[in-house]
Amino acid sequence: MFKSKALRTWCHKNLFNSKMNSFLSVVIVVILFKFLSYFYAWFVTNAVWIGDAAACREASGACVVFIKEKYNFILFGFYPRAEIYRPILCIVLLLSLVIYSSYEKNWKKCTLILWALLFLVSTILMGGGIFSLPIVESDQWGGLPLTLILSVVGIFVSYPLGIVLALGRRSKMPIIRIFSTCYIELIRGVPMISLLFMSSVMFPLFLPEGVVIDKIIRAQIAIIMFVCAYMAEVVRGGLQAIPRGQYEAAEALGLNYFQTMRLVILPQALKVVIPPTVNTVIGMFKDTSLVIIIALFDLMSTMKTALKDPEWLGFNVEGYIFIALIYFMFCFSMGKYSRTLEKKFNRKGTLT
Repeated sequence: MFKSKALRTWCHKNLFNSKMNSFLSVVIVVILFKFLSYFYAWFVTNAVWIGDAAACREASGACVVFIKEKYNFILFGFYPRAEIYRPILCIVLLLSLVIYSSYEKNWKKCTLILWALLFLVSTILMGGGIFSLPIVESDQWGGLPLTLILSVVGIFVSYPLGIVLALGRRSKMPIIRIFSTCYIELIRGVPMISLLFMSSVMFPLFLPEGVVIDKIIRAQIAIIMFVCAYMAEVVRGGLQAIPRGQYEAAEALGLNYFQTMRLVILPQALKVVIPPTVNTVIGMFKDTSLVIIIALFDLMSTMKTALKDPEWLGFNVEGYIFIALIYFMFCFSMGKYSRTLEKKFNRKGTLT
């Protein structure tokens, strides 16, 4: 009874508190009901859950069989099926460490060591060549593992580099300030595709003969170079939000520049910019799909490749919905964690 009364009160206050809001609420509810009814019929009632491509073409609903048939390739690309447990193990270890690191009590130096070990173990698992693991060339890496590797390593490296660039742009030393400013403006002035293209095509031309750098490493460097410039501007916004009194208080305590930044300014500035930081991270996670231009098959690329199978042509909607759900789960989790950090740190009371 209490819940029902509370629901009516909430609806009256938020949805039906005026004639215009009541009209818009009814219209939105009708549209939403129509859409959900259509989607239920398409995905459940008329969907093909068992059968083949021919059965899907005869039906008017979703071809769930396509996902069941192609999910392995979409998630792992051309990785040998006999060794598929290796990328699965990498994903499990990576996500486990991400969850472990999300708790403030685990923000210790040993966590950094665990991350370093994870990168080493993941490289060994994916590439093989030791411990009786068959060698799998990086050209066969793809799908979700490649997307996670490029995005997580990109976040892990570009964030501290972005902080350094932000501090450099505000430095009183002209050379450091000019270099940081030029780098940030140059990188932000070109699309990521141009950096990926240069890392794949132009950069190898400048290497000594016989020296070859793996394509994934070159793509990873390009992503880090691109993201750290945007991260620098996010951090710089946080630094500018800190009142001058915080600097004066640190000087009064006799702290030098590095102590002031490490102990007073950066802890507050980084709290202020949690939302734009996570926004940049989410954008980078989705932008890894651009690596297709240098023939790396991330999650989006493997899905597009699966759609080109002559036997399964015409099921684009099912494929895009499948990977959209994967992207949404990761992006929603990052956004949810961002809001949790904001509430936990209670940013409104940090600046005085």
